[in-house]
Amino acid sequence: MKDKLPNFLENVIEEYPDVWKAYQDLGKASNNAGPLDDKTVRLIKLALAIGAKSEGSVHSHTRRALRQGITHEELQQVALLAVTSIGWSSSMAALSWIQDVINRSET
Repeated sequence: MKDKLPNFLENVIEEYPDVWKAYQDLGKASNNAGPLDDKTVRLIKLALAIGAKSEGSVHSHTRRALRQGITHEELQQVALLAVTSIGWSSSMAALSWIQDVINRSET
């Protein structure tokens, strides 16, 4: 199951399908540009979303990671690893965003 995109983004995609396709193609090309396996790629993307302090991206990458079979503990460790790079409060915010998705997936 794919993530439901925000209505605004759905409208942009409808109005600019070539831009959306190019964006999707770039993502695929980036994923395939090197030797990293799918799990590692997903954890790195989660870490980048955490570093960017993007709640929506953290939620999205957490949902995708869970669908890939990545464990709750592995996802939570990514947020904990961020403590020494982005600070306690930012890392705890990210951990809470990950926990939001985990809690929803368990209901």
